[in-house]
Amino acid sequence: MQLIDRPLYTKKIRPFIGKGIIKVLTGQRRVGKSCILQQLMKVIKEEDPSANIIYINMEFEEFRMIRNDKDLFDFLKGRFLPKVENYLFIDEIQDIEGFENVLRSLQAKESCDIFCTGSNAKILSGELSTYLSGRFIEFHIHSLSYPEFLQFHQLESNNQSLMLYLTYGGMPYLSRLSLTDEMVFEYLRNIYSTILLKDVVKREGIRNVDFLETLALYAADNVGSLFSANNISKFLKSQRTDISTTQVISYLKALCNAYLINKVGRIGINGIKKFEVGDKYFFEDLGLRNCFLGFNLQRDIHKLMENAVYLHISLLQYEVFVGKHDTQEVDFIGIKQGQKVYIQVTYLMTDEKTRDREFGNLLNIKDNYPKYVVSLDDFNKGSDVQGIRHVHLSDFLKLEKLQVE
Repeated sequence: MQLIDRPLYTKKIRPFIGKGIIKVLTGQRRVGKSCILQQLMKVIKEEDPSANIIYINMEFEEFRMIRNDKDLFDFLKGRFLPKVENYLFIDEIQDIEGFENVLRSLQAKESCDIFCTGSNAKILSGELSTYLSGRFIEFHIHSLSYPEFLQFHQLESNNQSLMLYLTYGGMPYLSRLSLTDEMVFEYLRNIYSTILLKDVVKREGIRNVDFLETLALYAADNVGSLFSANNISKFLKSQRTDISTTQVISYLKALCNAYLINKVGRIGINGIKKFEVGDKYFFEDLGLRNCFLGFNLQRDIHKLMENAVYLHISLLQYEVFVGKHDTQEVDFIGIKQGQKVYIQVTYLMTDEKTRDREFGNLLNIKDNYPKYVVSLDDFNKGSDVQGIRHVHLSDFLKLEKLQVE
């Protein structure tokens, strides 16, 4: 199998090799965490041919006997070699009950350099943060960015390629398939079902599986829409169900823990006031959002554009919020190291009213942080307004930094 390097991640992780800190790669199933581990193992072997690398993949049949920390301790006995550097790689570590006991012991004894992956956020909020606080670093792995999508599929950047990305998303394995609805969506539906059943239902102890599936579809159909107690209540009534709003929120959190969807809260433009209601949810992969609903251009294009913009801001390691300024809403506020960026997303600037709305919301924010309006308009340079950059979605998704140039 040919490995395509993803330097966006390997360059970030390489400086921590051999530094005595556990490297944890988190992210949704099938986004390429295992391949990044393989790339890191290759780097280690190239730099130190004598290195002893132990690799455990919990999705492989030969490692199914490792069910808990005792099994893992037993498996590792005698596998660390003297007088060489030892490295331990464990894929999908959340499938080993009590794994944190092993990692804590190995790190305390400085037995090896540890790398692991996990497909559930609870390994960080729970097990790892409790037992290994300050002794691990997380690298969140996303599905392919738009530039990576072009590279993996050997495509030129144009409107047709952008539509393929918005339709099929960035699961790396798709580069081995024909980009047709029949083939791609069949593959994605299998991943989607695995995430729901293994990473949500089994791990979270979900009982009402039918409602969970319905809720996930509701989230997909309402990407970028505000979720509130009121519209959740209306949704419950439409399903003729007596599940409490609190339980719905718990189910949404479970979907977030499995990295299927991401919750984005609302803040005031000054960044101080946080609103308790009115969150938005975006999918971690566009194709998984579309694989059951399909993609209707007229119905879905704005939702998918917003979702793609959210993913890119997140990829650039901004903390992402929806902004509220008086009665107006800003689609996204990104915050990183005390710096902000403001972004509006619209399909097309069809008239002056749309233009005034999208630029006007940002012009009302009286600070000097970067501001963008992202659309699918084919326009000439010079369409910026008073320092607010107007960019095509494909160009925005290729930006490595968000700044006024």
